[in-house]
Amino acid sequence: MRPELRSPVSAPSAVTAILGPTNTGKTHQATQRMLEFRSGMMGLPLRLLAREVYDRVRAQVGPEAVALVTGEERRVPAHPRFWICTVEAMPALAVEFLAVDEIQLAAHHERGHIFTERLLQWRGTLETWFLGAETIRPMLQALLPTARVEKKPRLSVLRGTGNATLGQLPPRTAVVAFSAARVYELAERLKLKRGGAAVVLGALSPRTRNAQVQMYQAGEVDFLVATDAIGMGLNMNVDCVAFADLKKYDGRQSRGLDDAEMAQIAGRAGRNRNDGQFCTLAPLPPLPFAVQNAIEEHRFAPVLRLFWRNAELDHSSMDALVQSLSARPFAPGLILTDNAEDQQALARLVRRGDVQALAVGPERVRLLWQVCQIPDFRKLLLDDHFELLAAVFLQLAQKGQLSTDWVRTQVQRLDDVAGELDTLLVRMAAIRTWTFICHRSDWLADAAGWQERTLAIEDRLSDALHEQLLSRFVDRHGKRARKSTRTAPAAKARPQSVPARVRPDQTAHALADLAAFVTPVSASEEEQAAARAWTAADESQFRLGQDGCIYDGAQALGRLTAGTELLRPELLVLPAFPASLQQAVRARLATFVRHTIDEHFAPLQTAWENAGSRGLRAILYGLQKGLGTVSLDELDEFVFEDLAADDQQVLRRMRFSVWRRFGYLRPLTQTAPLRLRWALASVHWPERRRADAPDVLSEGICAAPALRRAAGYLPLGHNWVRIDRSVAAPKHSTPSTRRR
Repeated sequence: MRPELRSPVSAPSAVTAILGPTNTGKTHQATQRMLEFRSGMMGLPLRLLAREVYDRVRAQVGPEAVALVTGEERRVPAHPRFWICTVEAMPALAVEFLAVDEIQLAAHHERGHIFTERLLQWRGTLETWFLGAETIRPMLQALLPTARVEKKPRLSVLRGTGNATLGQLPPRTAVVAFSAARVYELAERLKLKRGGAAVVLGALSPRTRNAQVQMYQAGEVDFLVATDAIGMGLNMNVDCVAFADLKKYDGRQSRGLDDAEMAQIAGRAGRNRNDGQFCTLAPLPPLPFAVQNAIEEHRFAPVLRLFWRNAELDHSSMDALVQSLSARPFAPGLILTDNAEDQQALARLVRRGDVQALAVGPERVRLLWQVCQIPDFRKLLLDDHFELLAAVFLQLAQKGQLSTDWVRTQVQRLDDVAGELDTLLVRMAAIRTWTFICHRSDWLADAAGWQERTLAIEDRLSDALHEQLLSRFVDRHGKRARKSTRTAPAAKARPQSVPARVRPDQTAHALADLAAFVTPVSASEEEQAAARAWTAADESQFRLGQDGCIYDGAQALGRLTAGTELLRPELLVLPAFPASLQQAVRARLATFVRHTIDEHFAPLQTAWENAGSRGLRAILYGLQKGLGTVSLDELDEFVFEDLAADDQQVLRRMRFSVWRRFGYLRPLTQTAPLRLRWALASVHWPERRRADAPDVLSEGICAAPALRRAAGYLPLGHNWVRIDRSVAAPKHSTPSTRRR
């Protein structure tokens, strides 16, 4: 029988808290308990984990008895008995059993208020379980004094082993880092040293993540490199967790991990009765003894405050909505959430006159708040996302539904599986946002059709992502060779006409020689040897010219072509190489190009990822899009009002200056970065690219001002002059003087 809709308020039922460290079987126990009832619902912290539990329940009770509901995916049969959901997407239904996993996330500054509301108000009609870490016990007992608390011991031993280099890590190790760039770097190093690694990022779709984990579980690679996305209950056969970093950006600032966070991640090592170990990755020192001991014995400081937000909102007007979101908590230990993403979006949209004109009356104000809750999976919280939200609201308010032609245009541009890994991830994040929008059945004329289409695009992007990850981070031939040496007797060595090791200065010539006699049907041993040598070649032999070509001496090996972003160009390998070597050549050149770009732009990317305020992130994002130059007139007029003293100090450390109406980074006006900027920008120009950057650009050379700025030019009179020629002895200007 389908559960009836209800308001998510407290109902009389037995409340049980199952608390303990990782690998206690809490989630499995709750799942099995739910299946003993006629109906049930589980709220889980991650879409990936929800999908994992859904697959497990579906295998037990059949696909017609269980529904999956997340922000981007709804699989709801006609009459489901059980609902597996992300915590934010839990529907307000009456079910006999209700469980919420990782309830200690009520202390998370961004998502915590959702978990706190579930803790305080959501109940099953017969039984309710909250699962989580022991650290939340004091707050849980204070808020729910009648709840029964059960402590679960870990099923296996977890021990620290100091630190290790990549070469010393044992097989079945998960290496953990806290940015995509760092994950890529480690995976590439493991490919060179140990044959490759699977990769798990929160930005991956369940389809891609499952393909990567399946590859790891099957033993095709011995290592996994991941963000802390693996820390929330994802079940894999990991024997060791190695911390490559001990700091993370938490959405507001870069900070050190606390002991409980490290334990949550380290606890992925050892599953069921198998013991696990954890360590740091050299050159990090071993964890202090007190920290290691706390993780081993599961002893951590208790959580003494939870984030809270008023759930009874006033939609009578925009001012009333904003005021009701500012209502103070009713109990000690509850902290008001006042900077969540949806609140930031609301604060931005209510400033717009066109939004103000239409957001009148409870129905429109409620609609505006619903639109503000569309997530930005790219995590930009900048103009692009706010413009999308404004366009959605204005169309819905004026016409009642989104324009089919407009939606088609927005979605079609994402249906493209070409491009590098980062390009595909950007498209994946964007299509996830559209999948979320399409699950509002009242917003589109054919919502079900659009849901199918966006999910199909996600699947295609997922498959392309998996192939990109395989190509970039797995030495599939080398891995097979290592397996064969463990399982087969040694074979007699066969002579090779091309040596396995080629000197760096001979690499291009050796590969060019191969083109004369190699057939493109399959890779010979000679080709494979050359490909391996190419992969290990020294980057010092390569050069990126201002014409966008990559050279080895005077020989062009490949060239850059336009990608979706200036800092993410595509790469075309020249046809001098046989088809069987194209992939190895392309991978090596792509790594060289990425390292060349990172040499100059990584500090800007890192600063943007770690920026705490919206204003600073907006400025740094503009600098990224302009390759070090941003037009101040294109920034929001409120941006500089948001800059605190710490934000201004960040810009000063980066040597940010202002000249006329432009901000720029002085380190990126030197000769080497200017040559790189010209190469990156010129591949987007329809005109024939030049091998050198002139001092002056006339209006006719390039009609796009944004590309001129990105290439390192500023307007001076009727021409555009290279920035190192137009700016003489600049004085540093603080951002606060921008409008003066």
